[in-house]
This record gives sequence, structure tokens and C-alpha cells, in this order.
Amino acid sequence: MKSITQRIKEKPVIGWLLFFATVLVVFLLGLLASSIIERRAETLFVYTPKVKHTQFEPRNEVWGKNFPREYQSWLRTADTTFKSKYNGSATIDMLEVDPRLVVLWAGYAFSKDYKQSRGHYHAIDDIRTVLRTGAPMNGEKSPQPTTCWTCKSPDVPRLMNEMGVAEFYKGTWEKLGAQVVNPIGCGDCHDAKTMNLRISRPALIEAFEHTGKDVTKASYQEMRSLVCAQCHVEYYFNKKKVEGAQYLTFPWHKGMNVDLIEKYYDEIEFSDWQHALSKAPMLKAQHPDYELYLTGTHASRGVSCADCHMPYMSEGGQKFTDHHIQSPLNNISNSCQVCHREETDQLVKDVYDRQDKIIENRDKLEELLVHAHIEAQKAWELGASEEQMKPALTDIRHAQWRWDFSAAGHGSSFHAPVEVGRIISTGIVKAQEARLKLSRILAEKGFTKEIPYPDIATKAKAQKFIGLDMEKLNAEKQQFMKDIIPQWIDEALVREKTYPTSEL
Repeated sequence: MKSITQRIKEKPVIGWLLFFATVLVVFLLGLLASSIIERRAETLFVYTPKVKHTQFEPRNEVWGKNFPREYQSWLRTADTTFKSKYNGSATIDMLEVDPRLVVLWAGYAFSKDYKQSRGHYHAIDDIRTVLRTGAPMNGEKSPQPTTCWTCKSPDVPRLMNEMGVAEFYKGTWEKLGAQVVNPIGCGDCHDAKTMNLRISRPALIEAFEHTGKDVTKASYQEMRSLVCAQCHVEYYFNKKKVEGAQYLTFPWHKGMNVDLIEKYYDEIEFSDWQHALSKAPMLKAQHPDYELYLTGTHASRGVSCADCHMPYMSEGGQKFTDHHIQSPLNNISNSCQVCHREETDQLVKDVYDRQDKIIENRDKLEELLVHAHIEAQKAWELGASEEQMKPALTDIRHAQWRWDFSAAGHGSSFHAPVEVGRIISTGIVKAQEARLKLSRILAEKGFTKEIPYPDIATKAKAQKFIGLDMEKLNAEKQQFMKDIIPQWIDEALVREKTYPTSEL
């Protein structure tokens, strides 16, 4: 066999080919080495801290100096352009979309104003402008407690550290208006020294203690859901735990599903309000996203909230979590298609099919509940006694609790369609049982006619039907926004200049 040297002598072109091939390989290896060195240098540049701050630094822009990629992606939560079939990031007036809600919440602040939440960036603006917080001016108090600030800002753990948790929960909402000014962000979920995920709200820690679990022993993957569960849960304000405080509490003492939470509320005789028409002692579900997520197929397979709503992304050779917290439907390639191989159109269709089927039955339950509240009102007018009404009012309470539990959670009909379908079906049964009991009471009182369904085709008509003076409420809110909010902002700017931060 001829050697390479002999072959080159016979055919010099082979030598030239080997030479150029060698040059090409060396060139490519050089590029690879250069890229590796560049990425290492970039890593040092990106993650070398630029400022030093405390754990209780509430300003997201300060944290952002050390973690610019995460901060820049978080800023995109300000975007309100995405709209899906039912939700999205834009402001949606849910009372305008579905005026029946006004009647279901008659006597409760949600009947005045209920809008679809926007991104975390808007958390402070939205709680200031919503009619539910009132227009506290000239010595008037807000109808809401300071506890309503709990999930809105990294200023909250700062204040809890300064004041104490129980003290934070005392007083009315406007008391902390100049203190809580930074929207949901870095300090709510991260440790300032290590950037590890961190539970900053005591209610979640206390809830886990009630269930016999230690949240500090949660895995990293579990923490990628638990930091969300600090706020995206069902809760109530416990007025008995600490005198003068409306103490934020998760009702997980007996369990975390809709039936066990209801049982807990019934045993402690808790209600959020008395319905203005039926006088039923009502429960208002908040947003039990975490509880419902746990019953779904994604949770059972170990998929966390962040996997879908904050998927990993790469930029400049760096892998990091996308902090543009949003619907996965606006980021399907990085969320759904990491695991699923279906085309985008099919994945979207699957989501909408689930939502359509759930909402179809949920709408029927709403209609039954409106009838029940009005029929109960008529029974009271005809002189029904409390003893007569109690069984029917209990059914109304339980039926609407199930409706609200399924409706209040963001994405519930996708997170847990089987469980939500079960919840709504049992709610329909209870609403029908309530109406049957009420029909018997009405018949005993000599009333056998059908009570007409009210004209609540629009939000305005529904609010007039339950007796709200919306012109007055809106005028007061506009004056509050004009006179008070600028004062809060100015006061906060002066205070924040004193916060301890230093360049490194």
C-alpha cells in the first residue's frame, strides 16, 4: 500500500486538499474556542453584581442592574396587546361581558367593578383605580383593609419586616397608599444574595404548617410553583386571629379542594358578605389557581407553573427564565411545544375546546343562581321565616361557591377541566335544589306564579337593578385619582432616596 507521501508526490493536488482541509479545521476550532471564551466573558459581565442592596429592596429596577436580562423580560409584563378567546393581557371589563355577575355579587364590592387582571407590571395601578378600594379622601376610610395590598408589591415584605406581620394587616387600605408603590417583581420571589426562589409571604408558610408540611423542604421544581402559590390561591381575612387585624389566611386546614374548603368555612361559620337580594351568607372565591392546578394532569406529571408561564429562553449564549409572565398561548413554541409535538393551531384549538365546554355549563349555573337569588328575595317579601329559608340559602351559598371557585381561577378550565367540570355540575345540582325548596316556600305563601327574569342585558342595567349609584362612585374615584395618588407617589419618591444601595 502506498504511503500518503508517495500519493502526494504522484498527485500534488491531494497535498493541497489536505492542506486546505487542515486550515479549515484549525479555523473552525479557533472559532469554537473564541466563542467559548467570549461566552465565559459574557457570563462574568452579565452576572457580576453592579449594586449591593438588601433583601427588602422593593424597586425592581435596582435588582435589574444585576440581572438585566431577567429585568428586561419582566418589563414586558407591561404589554397589554395579547388577547385570546376569553382572556389575555388587556383590560377586560368582566361585568360588561357578563352582567349576571353584578346580580351574583349584589351587596359586595365586586358588583361595582371587576376587571380581568393585566400583567404584574400594572398591579399597583390596577388596585388604585378599581372601584372596590373606594375613594378614601377627607378623612373617609377605604372599604377594604390593608390586607388587600398583600399580593401587589415587593414593598409588602419590606413593610412586614419593619412593622410585623400582624401590624401590617391592621387598618384600612389607604393607610399604606404611599408605602406600597412598586409592582409585583423581584423581591417577591427571590433571595437577594443567592437569587434562589424564596417564600416572602407568611400566609403560605402558615398554610403548609396547617397541613403538616414544611415548605422550606420543597424541591427547586416545587418552588417554581410555590412562589406563584403565595398569591394565586383561595384565601380569606381572619378577623379572629389577631385583634384589630384582618389576617390573611389560606383555608387549607381540612384540605385544598373545593369541598373541603367549603366544609372548613361552614364549620367556622365564615361568610364574605350577606347577599343583598337573597340574604344568603355568601362566599367569594379569590383565585384558586394553585389548588385547581394540583388536580390537573400537568401537576401530576411534575410540570410547574413557571415551565409554562415563564419558560426558559436563551440569549447571547445565556439560558435564563423568561420573566415575561403571560399566557402560554402567546408563547407556544417555548411553552407547549417543548413537550407537545402538535402544530400550534391544534394546541390552541385544544385549549379553546376545553374552555368552551366548561363555560357553556358555567353560564347555565349563573342563570340558575340569578333565578335563585330573586326567588329568595320574593320569599322574604312574602314573610318567610329564617328557619324556613335556611336550607335554601345554604344551597345558594354552596352552589355559588362552586361557580365562583371555577370562574375565579385564571385558566382553570384548562388547568383542570375534569375537576372544574365536576365542580360546576355539583353546583348546578345545588342551585336546582335551592330553587325547588324556594318554590315550596313560595307556594306555602300563596305565590305560584313564575318570577320573571330581570332585564340585566348590560352592566348598567344590572347595577341599576341592584341599586348602585355608579355615577356617584365613578365621580368620587376620579377625584381620588386626581388629588390623592400624586401625593402618594411624591411621598414614596422622597422615601426611596434613603434606601441603602451601593455601587460595586
